Amino acid sequence: MNNILQQINRPNDIKKLDKSQLGELCSDIRKFLLDNVSKTGGHLASNLGVVELTVAMHRVFDPERDRILFDVGHQSYVHKILTGRKDEFKTLRKFGGMSGFPKPNESICDPFIAGHASDAISLALGMARARTMQREDYNVIGVIGDGALTGGLAYEGLNSAGQSGEPMIVILNDNGMSITRNVGGISKTLARQRTKPGYYHFKRVYRKVLKKLPGGNKLYSFNHKIKTAIKKAVINCSFFEEMGFHYLGPVDGHDVNRLVDMLEHAKSVNEPVLLHVVTQKGRGYAPAEQNPDAYHGVSAFDLDKGISLADKQSFSTVFGEKLTQLAGNDGRICAITAAMKSGTGLDEFARKYPDRFFDEGIAEGHAVSMAAGMAKQGTVPVFAVYSTFLQRSYDMLLHDVGILGEHVVFAVDRAGIVGADGETHQGVFDVSYLRNIPGMRIYSPASFAELRDMLEAAIKDSGPVAVRYPRGGEGAYQDGGCEMSRILRSGDAVTLVCYGTITNQVMAASQLLSERGISAEVIKLGMIKPIDYAAIAKSAGKTGRLVIVEECVQAGAAGEAILARMTENGIPAKTMLINLRDEFIPHGSVDQLLRAYGLDAESIADKVSGMIKDV
Repeated sequence: MNNILQQINRPNDIKKLDKSQLGELCSDIRKFLLDNVSKTGGHLASNLGVVELTVAMHRVFDPERDRILFDVGHQSYVHKILTGRKDEFKTLRKFGGMSGFPKPNESICDPFIAGHASDAISLALGMARARTMQREDYNVIGVIGDGALTGGLAYEGLNSAGQSGEPMIVILNDNGMSITRNVGGISKTLARQRTKPGYYHFKRVYRKVLKKLPGGNKLYSFNHKIKTAIKKAVINCSFFEEMGFHYLGPVDGHDVNRLVDMLEHAKSVNEPVLLHVVTQKGRGYAPAEQNPDAYHGVSAFDLDKGISLADKQSFSTVFGEKLTQLAGNDGRICAITAAMKSGTGLDEFARKYPDRFFDEGIAEGHAVSMAAGMAKQGTVPVFAVYSTFLQRSYDMLLHDVGILGEHVVFAVDRAGIVGADGETHQGVFDVSYLRNIPGMRIYSPASFAELRDMLEAAIKDSGPVAVRYPRGGEGAYQDGGCEMSRILRSGDAVTLVCYGTITNQVMAASQLLSERGISAEVIKLGMIKPIDYAAIAKSAGKTGRLVIVEECVQAGAAGEAILARMTENGIPAKTMLINLRDEFIPHGSVDQLLRAYGLDAESIADKVSGMIKDV
């Protein structure tokens, strides 16, 4: 660790530095980020891009009192370094260690949790209004990327905040990227330069001088109205000014001293301000500059060699390959994604069928409604989306897809425990919110072969269909097929029901039980809506015991529906649900979290053994 960064151990230590030292501090922080993230993995390119911006914010504002809100939050590493957490970076995203996102329970300097895009402006306005109501005195700053401006919630926030008159600052971090390149009209408007920094310096001095004169406030207000009227008549004002913001920028997001000056000015303006900052994602590390989407989120890697860009087979890549194959035989098939082309395995589809590929940016609700419109007109839209982000589309799932029973196929990626990104990214709610949509059919493959077969079946189906699958690769179970249910192992002491890749843990548990003299029958569900209740009832009637293992929260899960049906039909059996209970799941490796929540093979076997001994 270099000398300047060694001096930053607590919030506001940065204010003790000479202004001339800020550039060296930025260099130290970049080296620190590269050294640590290359060992732990994490969000790299986005943090390299906001070093100067974050240093400038902490120079101007007090993070212990002022409220600095990061939209999405994956760019908060520099903020954590500057607020006394640099020694915890060796635990970044590890079970029990430091989160990769802002967390209020980690530091007073993290005013709110973050993980999903486009909400920072609304949150900032809420805090600014609370401040005004309570007659308190602190600054509120919302930092939002241009990628998040593809999300409708950002415009709801802008619309209200700009007209509110509340003193608050929105910092637009414009790097032309979300995870991949930005799409849509807004990305084409952000590069227009309206004014120069010298103008703002003059304006600030001019205001101070006038306010010291008798009647200066009235004179300044009169002149400001005249200037605004002339400007509107002569200049095409920025979109943000039209919404009510005092617009500043664009400013070079890697000139730390200029950023400090601009933030000082923004702080002095007693109205909503939008500061437009232009940055480079991956700044300071050539591989990340050249390929920022690949370095958005990384595993541990060799700094000198960079990360391996070789394709690794995963559920996502298998999905993309199969969909591309199916599209070659059916011109109605189209693919939709929400700023996740590579993450959802759609690169080849986009290359091969560009006229049938649609990246709608971070706008999942819009994507679902658009898909419904496409389906109504006879196409077969397949929306590839992470489970955690599909949550944002729940009303559209019900209203636009569900009521009319439109044939939209949802390829629900990252279903189940995702791991290191924690609470905001775990895909543990989709079973509940998809199952309660009337007419929805849900496939849950446990292997690559099943994913291929079930995706093909889903496209041939009618009405809304979801195919949900996890991040990463398959386990020991690798069979194909598309049955509603399948008996994987016969037994007479207990029935174990499972679906998806947790099947691997259940099969291993059944082997452990066999070694303990307990004969377990394993039923793997291929579909979790509708459910093959008859097969489960027959097995449970034989064994007298039923255990349902699911990698999701309990409320609304398949297990609750199965137990309710058994009760209705009077099927006697001792029952147990093993799932993620009524909790938000923290960050950690998938294996660690499965163990922590009793979903690993040994824990399942122990619970079943205890159930049998209690008889």
